[in-house]
Amino acid sequence: MKFKKHLMIIMLWMLMVSILAACSHEANSQSQGTKETIVFADAGWDSIRFHNAVARMILEKGYGYSTNEIMGSEQTSLLGLRRGDINVYTEIWTGNIIDLYNEAIESGEIVELSINYSDNKQGLYVPTYVIKGDPQRGIEPMAPELKSVKDLDKYWEIFKDPEDPNKGRIYGSIPGWTADTSLRKKMGSYGLDKNYNYFQAGSAPALAASIAEAIEKKEPWLGYYWEPTWITGKYDMTLLEDEPYTKEKWENNYACEYPSQDLTIAVNKEFLNEAPEVVDFLKQYKTSSEITSKALAYMQENEVNADEAAKWFLKEYEDLWTKWVPNEIAKKVKKAI
Repeated sequence: MKFKKHLMIIMLWMLMVSILAACSHEANSQSQGTKETIVFADAGWDSIRFHNAVARMILEKGYGYSTNEIMGSEQTSLLGLRRGDINVYTEIWTGNIIDLYNEAIESGEIVELSINYSDNKQGLYVPTYVIKGDPQRGIEPMAPELKSVKDLDKYWEIFKDPEDPNKGRIYGSIPGWTADTSLRKKMGSYGLDKNYNYFQAGSAPALAASIAEAIEKKEPWLGYYWEPTWITGKYDMTLLEDEPYTKEKWENNYACEYPSQDLTIAVNKEFLNEAPEVVDFLKQYKTSSEITSKALAYMQENEVNADEAAKWFLKEYEDLWTKWVPNEIAKKVKKAI
């Protein structure tokens, strides 16, 4: 019994030592500024990956945070932001999910910090040579009077579907994107579904590849695209005109052009208190469609990923991004890259 009593005392003492050691480690970690991982939304397109890479590099190299990304669609990314599974969403196409976005803002679940940029476009595009030709490449105009989406019925034979020659082909949005829903209904409201098939490439890279292939072969192409992208940075593309935007027309099966959008940066509400220095940085984060297109073209032409494009941006646009952060943070980032 005496031996067991001493053994119990020793075990209790060892337990107390381990608890104290754990507490000491936690306190020491806090005193050294150990930081939680910041999670970014990857909603599925290259420009958001570029902006994520820029912000993540600044946070990792300058502020000492670890970062990560969660992939999803526009809707699931916003849901993750609302729930707190995602901390930061760097490029929200607010017009695509305006009702959900406003609901999240009004409920206080997310907080808008900045407008990343607003000089963006989306809709139905054709290579400009389809309308104007390209004498240097020996291309004659194919549809010289094509100006508007509503002119497309006259030109469906120009854009014949290779799998169904009795109709034209319109390349649609990426599955799961909000634009997919609006385009399908727009085709119905304009009667384009009578003469055109709605074809999905399956992914953003596949859609871009279909454009690049058509341009290389000097062939017509018609479909959904948006700016900024490396495609619109590299190739001469024309956005077809549409009915001027009004709320009434938009709510009537999207029978008008896409509304202009603010591409915002927003965070989960809890993040305001969890990382106030990061919030201050993101409030200053502002770029443009032109800058983003150049970054995407850099990625494509040099066959590099978003991280390499972020390094390029941080070197090329030092005068811009160094205004977003304190001097000591900027120095750390510049030293690291």
